[in-house]
Parts: sequence; C-alpha cells; structure tokens
Amino acid sequence: MTMTPGLRKIALVTHIVSSVGSLGAVAGFLALAVGGLTSQDSRGMRSLYVAMEVTARFVVVPFVFASLLTGLVQALGTTWGLFRHYWVLVKLLLTLFTLVVLMMQMEGISYMATASAETILLNSDLLGLRRSLVVHAAGGLVVLLATTMLSVYKPRGMTRYGWRKQQERQGGGTI
Repeated sequence: MTMTPGLRKIALVTHIVSSVGSLGAVAGFLALAVGGLTSQDSRGMRSLYVAMEVTARFVVVPFVFASLLTGLVQALGTTWGLFRHYWVLVKLLLTLFTLVVLMMQMEGISYMATASAETILLNSDLLGLRRSLVVHAAGGLVVLLATTMLSVYKPRGMTRYGWRKQQERQGGGTI
C-alpha cells in the first residue's frame, strides 16, 4: 500500500522533523550531562540534572518515539518497504535499540534529578551514574547520526524478501 504524493510528503517532513529533533535533543542532553559531570558548582550541577530529566522526558523520548512511528509509516506507505532493503531494516533496529536503551536509562535520569534536587551533591557523589549518563548520551548521538547517514546514503542491498518481491513484480518469479 502506497500513500498519495501529498500524504507521503507530509509523512516525510514529519519523519525528518522528529528524527532531526531527536538528534538535537540528544545533543542538548549530552551537553547537560557533560556540564553536570564537570561542574564545580553544586547549585549549577543540581539545576543541570533537573533540566536533563525534563529534557529527556518531554523532548528526547517523544522525538525518538515519533521518529520510530513516522519511520514505520514511511516504510509501510512507500515502495521502500520495511523488509525490502537492509538500510531500512537497520534504521528500524537502531531506532528500536535507541528507544529501549533510553527507556532503561530514564530511571537513572529520574534518580539523578531527584537526588540533586533533594541534596547538595559533591563532585564525587554518584560519579558512576553521572558518567553513565554521558556515555549513554554520546552513544545515542552516534547511533542517531548513523541512522541519519543511512537515510542520506541509502546503501545498496536488498534483503532476500526484497529481492524475491522485486523478481515477482518483474514477472520472473522465484527460483
């Protein structure tokens, strides 16, 4: 099933906005996480971790989720398909992986925000968790950059399913 050209463009714009938005939101989250890790000012550190939770909960998660949904709409509503090309499948898996890791990290993000709001943190407090937030944000940024590159370069290579469907459309059938 393919979308009409007008609907396809709306879906594409929505997918681009949500994908680029998630990339920017994760970059902003990473900046806050690095600031929190390196801050010498306890008040500043406290506000950074509270801002990180707000950013993650109300910007990063919705954008990544919207990117996943709009990507599915794009794949299922266009000739690219969901399982025909490796790059589409890899993008789907990377986006799913990003969303799962992000949801698993939300508990630590919330804990860090609550701990910093309720107590005065020292530079050595919760250091493992603070480093983890930086590492996971940097990793998320790399994964989102990879999905962006896949969208632009669209490497060749069809899955077996895609190849079989192409042969059927061309009237060659399967061997």
